[in-house]
Amino acid sequence: MPLRTPNPWTVAALAVAVGTGIGAGAAAIRAATNPWLIGDFRPHGDAADASGPRAETTETEHAFGTIGMGATGSHEFVIRNAGTAPLSLTKGATSCTCTIADFDQGEGGDPDGAKVVPPGGSTRVRIEWKGKGPGPFRQRATIFTDDPRRPQIEFAVAGTVMPTWKSVPDAIVFSRLSATTGDRAEVRIFTYGAGTPEVVGLEVDHPQAAQFFSLATSPLPAAEVASEPGATGGLLVAVEVRPGLPLGPLRQKILLDLRLPEAVVAEVPLEGTVTGDLALAGAAWDSSVQVLSLGTVSGKTGLRTQMFLTAKGPHRDSVRPVVREVVPGSLQVEIGESKPVGSGGVVRTPLTIIVPPGSPPANNLCSEQAPPGRIVFDTGHPDIPSLTIRVCIAIGP
Repeated sequence: MPLRTPNPWTVAALAVAVGTGIGAGAAAIRAATNPWLIGDFRPHGDAADASGPRAETTETEHAFGTIGMGATGSHEFVIRNAGTAPLSLTKGATSCTCTIADFDQGEGGDPDGAKVVPPGGSTRVRIEWKGKGPGPFRQRATIFTDDPRRPQIEFAVAGTVMPTWKSVPDAIVFSRLSATTGDRAEVRIFTYGAGTPEVVGLEVDHPQAAQFFSLATSPLPAAEVASEPGATGGLLVAVEVRPGLPLGPLRQKILLDLRLPEAVVAEVPLEGTVTGDLALAGAAWDSSVQVLSLGTVSGKTGLRTQMFLTAKGPHRDSVRPVVREVVPGSLQVEIGESKPVGSGGVVRTPLTIIVPPGSPPANNLCSEQAPPGRIVFDTGHPDIPSLTIRVCIAIGP
């Protein structure tokens, strides 16, 4: 009897039926052996047994709002045990600036960082973090539970980090600062704390320079504070520079000690160059930083270099420099004859700086570990009675 070829449509229908049956059976086996996860919950199987612990919380994310940069924020979340068996909680991972505080303290806590919440009871989990930024932030902390429905709970706190304070401008720069006339300037300090800023201290950071500055603060008008986005308070800092500052670069800071209510120190740079009727020049003189840069010198051979002190203005003929102090002590200074230059509007005095052969070792290379040396002159000028030359030098063996 000849074989008949199966109808292709019949074969296709049979394949579909078999495949559907196998797929449904596999899905049923997977569903029975591996219940689905929905969020933090396992809705099927033994996990739904109400006789076990049940972790519940009404809040897992908190909108904190704003926090000052460097300030510490905190928020408490509540976990309740709605089951009939004790609920065990342990600390999990946190984001970089977030910590789970006081988790091992109080009722139900132990030194290993775990808590046991009795049936019907609840516990608080306090999350703390540091404000870094500025800008938006989102901090997370995880708590593990022995509730099969909810093996872990992730708490989140979101908000914006604001600067604790801001100065406008960023620094006070004196472009025309004279040793004989002084100057005035103002800077506005905006604050972002919970209340009105309280001024606890106000000073210039260098004690020797403080005598040349007068500082005062006053509250900014409410309308001006409101014009700065996010600001809650503001101060006007007035700076008066008295005559007599040493010639050369000005590099100081105003230190403003505030309570916002947390303690904050606002630092505002003071920058500029003090000019006057006296000026220095020479091959080793670095006018950009106003120092005599001699570098490393051999104590056996020594060194000689020349520079010039020039004087202008109505008191130029009164300038007759006399050395008052030198550091290191082996430095020597020879003062030449003062002579007018050109039409006589400027008087120039030659100065020869000497490191004698056989000088002892010294380190004054103008670093934190080796502060600069100095040559101090009495000038004879009525408005600039003294002149200090900073010296960067190291004397080797």
